[in-house]
Amino acid sequence: MKSLFKTKPPSTTPVDVIRRTLDILSFVECTPFTRESKREEKMAELCKNLREIKDLYGDAESDPASKACAQLTHEFFRENTFRLLINCLPKLNLEARKDATQVVANLQRQRVHSRLVACDYLEANFDLMDILIQGYENSSTALHYGAMLRECIRHQSVAKYVLESLHMRRFFYFIQLPNFDIAADAAATFQELLIRHKSIVAEFLSQNYDWFFAEYNSKLLEYNNYVTRRQALKLLGDILQNRSNAGVMTRYVSSKDNLRILMNLLRESSKSIQKEAFNSFKLFATNQNKPPDIVSILVANRSKLLRLLSELKLDKDDEQFELDKDQVMKEIKSLEPRDRL
Repeated sequence: MKSLFKTKPPSTTPVDVIRRTLDILSFVECTPFTRESKREEKMAELCKNLREIKDLYGDAESDPASKACAQLTHEFFRENTFRLLINCLPKLNLEARKDATQVVANLQRQRVHSRLVACDYLEANFDLMDILIQGYENSSTALHYGAMLRECIRHQSVAKYVLESLHMRRFFYFIQLPNFDIAADAAATFQELLIRHKSIVAEFLSQNYDWFFAEYNSKLLEYNNYVTRRQALKLLGDILQNRSNAGVMTRYVSSKDNLRILMNLLRESSKSIQKEAFNSFKLFATNQNKPPDIVSILVANRSKLLRLLSELKLDKDDEQFELDKDQVMKEIKSLEPRDRL
């Protein structure tokens, strides 16, 4: 005899959610959709699961359920759902891609038994970074893969893998892509790689100085796109003025080719570009161990430089900028020609 009372359905656990998601992703990866209705059904189910996963991690209005989050994270990586999600991203609809991107971001921050399990997983699956970086080649997935990549390189070991890979050279190409949004996203990832983890960045720049700065100068600082030049100048200043990169800075400001590029950028009509160019140029002028070639160029162009700097005014008052400018002008005025070695 059937019970007259309705029984409460069993509650869904994080393990259940992950396994349902894994089943759908496996189906999406291996099964071509012959009917649009079938595709829509699976996408709706996947979106529902991804939203459940995203909601478990909480948001600005709700706190995460710590125990459920830990269980969810453990299961996500144990079942290799992370790899499947990245592989299937091009087949997902826009809503599912957005939710997947947020889920990947949440996973990078979640600790299980005091360990960042995402870091452990990625160290054993570095090839996933290759997939994310190559995602910049596809306009439909570039921004989602780019956002995922920036979350993954929060881990120093993952960033080190990317820095040491051949993909680093590709970023100079990605930043020049005609699609503005994709180029800007690639530039944001490039900047994150060169700023976040100071010790490995210093090692990378020291070991790859020649090709890196040759590409940086020709593909970014001398590129004909205003936004690219301005962002590259800002990043260059941040790199050179970071104490971890002291050796790289000394080498950079000893190059007459680098000096000429920055002097040309000081002549640009844009105040923003002039300011960022000045922030790197001042390192040449205030270097107390200038090579003879650098001194010769500064002396030969002294009158032009002093006139240009005296006329260089920012739209907003900046006391530190004015102090730096006075110091640079003082240094240039005091220079005496040196014999070349």
